[in-house]
Amino acid sequence: MSQVDTVTIWTIIIGLALGSYALRFVFIGLVGDRPMPPWLLRHLRYTAVAIIPALIAPLVVWPTATEGQPDVPRMAAAAVAVTMGLVTKNVIAAIFTGAATLYGLLYLLG
Repeated sequence: MSQVDTVTIWTIIIGLALGSYALRFVFIGLVGDRPMPPWLLRHLRYTAVAIIPALIAPLVVWPTATEGQPDVPRMAAAAVAVTMGLVTKNVIAAIFTGAATLYGLLYLLG
């Protein structure tokens, strides 16, 4: 791994901090005291629902444990979790069945 210049690292850190602050300030400082339009509120409802798949999808498709190669246990666990979530509409059941499938297949397939 090559050594990165200290100035470059601090420039990136400060830039990300300013960008993060500006993004939060827009919603809290500038828009916080005004009512939001109904179409925006409708779309913001789906933000929390999209976070878990956004965190999990890279771990399923490009798992670090297999050096980025997709494998059967992770794909099967994702399929079982999605199916269970769609059938039961229960997030906890989907998480636990997906986890049980993953660990069960990892145990059985080595």
